[in-house]
Amino acid sequence: MKLEGTWVDFRHQNRFDGDYWNDQTRLFTAQQWRGKVAEIHQLKMDTIVLMSSTLDNRAFFPSKFVADQWDLACNEPIQAVLEEAGRRKMRVFVSAGFYGHTTEETSDAPDFLDWHRKLSDDLWSRYGHLAAFYGWYIPNEAEINGQFSEKYVGFTATFAAHLRAISPGAKILIAPYGTNKVTETDCFVEQLQRLGVDFIAYQDEIGVQKTRLEQLPEIYGRLERLHRRAGLPLWADIEIFDFEGAVYQSPLIPAKMERVEEQLRLIGPHIEKALCYQTHGLMNPAGSPQHCGHPSSVQFYLDYLNWLKRVEGQ
Repeated sequence: MKLEGTWVDFRHQNRFDGDYWNDQTRLFTAQQWRGKVAEIHQLKMDTIVLMSSTLDNRAFFPSKFVADQWDLACNEPIQAVLEEAGRRKMRVFVSAGFYGHTTEETSDAPDFLDWHRKLSDDLWSRYGHLAAFYGWYIPNEAEINGQFSEKYVGFTATFAAHLRAISPGAKILIAPYGTNKVTETDCFVEQLQRLGVDFIAYQDEIGVQKTRLEQLPEIYGRLERLHRRAGLPLWADIEIFDFEGAVYQSPLIPAKMERVEEQLRLIGPHIEKALCYQTHGLMNPAGSPQHCGHPSSVQFYLDYLNWLKRVEGQ
């Protein structure tokens, strides 16, 4: 099992996580965003997930719906990513969020669902014709506490129905956390079937230190059985980062390749596709014109590429 896709953010939403790349990517030109896609393709990944289309009440594209736009060197990074991905026959899940400035899974705000509908309408009208627009990522990450909250299931199912109505054939992805707390029950199977999504890439929670490596086979084995019963493909979100200091209170830096190799070895037998969080900011080829992230990201890129060559040579 190798990594087949990655998240990409135009600006990381956490005040600490993106410290090593937020200022750099703000200055990226359209050509540099295209170059970043090319670097992902060089790692033989075929899928990109855009983390957000808006953040802090500002859009990352010229929106007809969101009044304010981020001051970026590239006016339309979403278009640049989609066009380059299309040229390379890659697939992109376009983010259908965030709501306001939060990453909450649901909200009691009266306009919450309507806001998401309007944003997705706006995005589809602008970019839906591009070949790489494979589907949608609903970034309202849900915490699983035994099972999904019914509030989250209700929102996701309703919003997914809208996405299917405006973009027939487009796939829908979510990436929840609380992975190690999933219970193997009929209720969870029924929730999987009601969510109305095509793919669920569960966060492995190794980088955030909620799960230990030796726990992964049991956790993803349980998910494999549940997804088989629900008739839904099982994906994983492999965390390829560490924190420079305290968890959630310091910048993200690349993990060691030995650890990532173990994550893939232990999870791989149970899943159909491995995405990662994320090459962006954590993997950079030497001399990249679009370098973004910690200096050790250059060695990590090389370590992964060398590992990939060894694996594919077997």
